[in-house]
Amino acid sequence: MRRSTTEVLERTRVMVEPALIEAVGRLHPSLALPVRYHFGWIDPAGVPLPNPRYGKGIRPTLALLSAEAVGAAAGVALPGALAVEIVHNFSLVHDDIIDNDPERRHRATVWKAFGAGDAIIAGDAMMLLGLELLLDRPTPPRVAAAADLAGATASMIAGQHMDMSFDRSGEVDVDLSWEMVSLKTGALLAHASAVGAILAGAPEDTVHRLRTFGLELGRGFQAIDDLLGIWGDPSVTGKPAGNDLRERKKSIPVAVALASGSEAGERLADLYAREHLDDDRIMAAAALVEEAGGRDATVVAARDCMRRAADALGGADIDPQVAGELEDLAAFVVERDF
Repeated sequence: MRRSTTEVLERTRVMVEPALIEAVGRLHPSLALPVRYHFGWIDPAGVPLPNPRYGKGIRPTLALLSAEAVGAAAGVALPGALAVEIVHNFSLVHDDIIDNDPERRHRATVWKAFGAGDAIIAGDAMMLLGLELLLDRPTPPRVAAAADLAGATASMIAGQHMDMSFDRSGEVDVDLSWEMVSLKTGALLAHASAVGAILAGAPEDTVHRLRTFGLELGRGFQAIDDLLGIWGDPSVTGKPAGNDLRERKKSIPVAVALASGSEAGERLADLYAREHLDDDRIMAAAALVEEAGGRDATVVAARDCMRRAADALGGADIDPQVAGELEDLAAFVVERDF
């Protein structure tokens, strides 16, 4: 019987959260403190919170489903689920410093609560912990999964650097923006969607198709995330309204608008050339992005990504019920309000 996305995510929470708490306990106490804070388990002083806030768990859910997709038990993928979740969260800790974001999940980011130095070192420790969780029992499937995670992490870091270089550059290229998205966001979701199958010893073609599904999911996810970065509700996103515009990020909708050759795009470029955008100019910039076609084009692109993700699963030798659950999860991730 096909499970709902809510049921699948709750299954992940029950399986992964206790193991994640145990895994973070491997860290030196001085490093574990900011990591536990980041995950929402404690306050900055180390006091446990009454209602810990665990994230949605999209990446570990993909990992568990990818094992089931090839006929293995979900537990086979648990080391991969933990590793990819920890590596993903390492990237969030560092991204918040790079993006100068003061809040995540409706409270201070790690660097605001503990300082940038502690946040950088805690993120480094998380990245290594992810690999350690796979390699503490170096069986051939685990070594293969660790190598895949290392490659995905390297791609993610390269994508982050591309993103930073775009912010420094006066010019923007839409195709390069999509390449950056494929690296920065798509690579780790591609790994998450394949790691369960890798740990289960699935054939390479099956692993490849699951990885393609995750890559397209990542591209669609980032497209919608870029829209939320401009038009998202702060009570939902946990970040100030128009934050990406305030930081003058060249996200997908902005890249489309700036490359449109339209009057609105030229006016947006003039705004982006300013040293500071106040709230009124942020609202004006959002209107210009929409007028130049950035919003509509990004929505269409996200839908195209989801179609290609579904096509990848359609040609894979996997359990059709689990394939349906993967598609439902992709819809849950991408079809967010903005």
